Amino acid sequence: MKAKLFIASGALAAVVWAAPIVGAAHYIARPVANEGRTLAQQPLAARFRVENDRGLLLRIWLNGSGPYVFALDTGAGMNVIAQRVVTEIKLPTKAAPSTYVGGLTSSRIVSNREAIINQMAVGERGNALPSSQTALIVSNLPPDIDGIIDPTQAYAPLGYSIDLPNEQIEALGAEGVRTRPQGSEGALVAWIRKTDDARPFVRLGDGRLALLDTGSSFGLAVNERNAVIVGNNRENRNVAGRDIAGGIIRSRRVSPTTISIWELVLRRIPTDILLGVHEDAPLILGRDALYPFKISFDPRRRLIAFVASPQNSDAPGE
Repeated sequence: MKAKLFIASGALAAVVWAAPIVGAAHYIARPVANEGRTLAQQPLAARFRVENDRGLLLRIWLNGSGPYVFALDTGAGMNVIAQRVVTEIKLPTKAAPSTYVGGLTSSRIVSNREAIINQMAVGERGNALPSSQTALIVSNLPPDIDGIIDPTQAYAPLGYSIDLPNEQIEALGAEGVRTRPQGSEGALVAWIRKTDDARPFVRLGDGRLALLDTGSSFGLAVNERNAVIVGNNRENRNVAGRDIAGGIIRSRRVSPTTISIWELVLRRIPTDILLGVHEDAPLILGRDALYPFKISFDPRRRLIAFVASPQNSDAPGE
C-alpha cells in the first residue's frame, strides 16, 4: 500500500526558483519504529541558525563525514537525505517498506529507498545521536540543503527541546518532561498523535489539531477550504513557493488571530491561508507563532512543554 508524504518545507522549497519559505506539512503513514529503543548516551546541545528562506539549519556529520547542512524540521515525519550525499559518501541503502508519494500540492514524487546511517552527529563531529538512523532518499532538494532531520526520529528514544530565540536544540534526559512550567508564560500540553503518525500535534481550544512545524515560517496556517474560521481581512501580503515535487504553493496573510493550547493563550498570531494545497493538509503552527518559546518534546510521555525564552519577553499571550 502506498503511503503519502506531504511536503511543503522551507528546507524543501525549491529555492532555485527564488521561492520564499512556505512551511512544512509532511505525512508518512507508517508505524513508528523508534519507541522500542533503549536509552543511550545523551548528546550535547547543538546550535542551529535560522534563515527565513531555508528554516533552522544544523550542521550534521554522517558516519564521520561532513559537515553537511540539514534543516531541523519537527513536521517532517522522518529524516530525508539528498541522493548526491548518499552517492558522495557511499552510504548503504535499502528498500523502503512502502512507496512514498510526495508533494503538498497535486504534484508528486516517488521514492522507495532509504539510506542507512550508522552514526549521525549534530553540531560537532563527535556529538553523536543515540542510535543509527535511516533517511528517505530524494533527488529534489535544493543544492545548498543536504537533508532534513526530523528530531522525533533522530533523538529517539530521548525527547528534545528546541529553543528558537536562542537557536539551540538539546536532548532531554531520561526524566523527560514531568511538571508544568512555572509562571504564566508556559504550559504543559498533551502530544496528540494520529494513527501511525508520530509528528507533534496539539489540540487547540476550539478542538482543532495543529501541527507544530519548525520547518515553516508561517504563524497559524490553514487550508483555503477552512479559511472562514480565521476571517478574511486581508493584509495584501501574498507569497509563493514550490514544494519538493515542484508544485506551486501560495499563501495569503490575513489579520492576526488569538488561539489557545490548553491554558496557554497566544494572541496576535500571524495567520496565513494556504492556497491550492492538498485537502488533507493539516493546520500548521509555524515559526512565526512558535518563535518566542523554548519547546520541549517528550515522545515517551507524549507531553509538550512551552516556556517563554528568557531572551524574548514579548511572548504571545502576555
